[in-house]
Amino acid sequence: MTVISQGRTRRAALMSAICALVVMGTGFTGCSAPDPDEGTNGVGKLPAETIQKRTRTAAKSAASVRLSGTVVSNGATYTLDMRLRAGGGSGSVTSKNGTFQLLRVDEHLYLKADAEFWNQQDGKDGKEDGGSPAAVANALDGKYVKVPTGDPAYKRFSGFTDKDVLLDGLLTLHGTLATDGHHEQSGVRTIRVSGDNGSGGTLDVSLEGTPYPLRLVRAGNAGTLRLSDWGKDFALSEPPKEQTVDYGQQLPSS
Repeated sequence: MTVISQGRTRRAALMSAICALVVMGTGFTGCSAPDPDEGTNGVGKLPAETIQKRTRTAAKSAASVRLSGTVVSNGATYTLDMRLRAGGGSGSVTSKNGTFQLLRVDEHLYLKADAEFWNQQDGKDGKEDGGSPAAVANALDGKYVKVPTGDPAYKRFSGFTDKDVLLDGLLTLHGTLATDGHHEQSGVRTIRVSGDNGSGGTLDVSLEGTPYPLRLVRAGNAGTLRLSDWGKDFALSEPPKEQTVDYGQQLPSS
């Protein structure tokens, strides 16, 4: 990711050239540099701790967000592409066992995957029911499997669909905070806040409009996430009954 776009680099070079000509023609000893915060929302001029508070408040107030990237949790790496809002979320999660879809509507959590994914699970529950692991996998193939609230998978995956819980845990930098220059994310100017010179994580905050967090690098190599589509609504509803399986017991687990 470039710190400054090529267009802005050219403009800066032009300003420097103009400045040099003015100095030569007038005898002035210097010329002020362009203000990187000109035309922004102003948060780039604030202390790092204040910027972090402003961006956390903005994130909590937003109706929705999209998270994409990687998260390392309890030794496992997950690649996420989730859309979150009040009352739930939906999207995909990729783990070492493959890719599956998550959907939560209020308290109802559904997991959707293909037979190959389910076939990698231990099949213990299928055997107890008198069915083979392959039969269980085929029965769950491509279906929205309703996850019982008492199942370990519910606690493990419901957090990926909870906007407030997920952001509250992610948008935390560790150590002493400091600003770390002006940058860009997908064409949007940002101010970067770092913890302990980057070892405690970094957070790019938008300098345009609302100071939303746009990119997070977690401490300890625990993943990198892009945050986008702030406030953009999306449909969230229960899956069709004919595509739903209420497993009714503990899911097969890896």
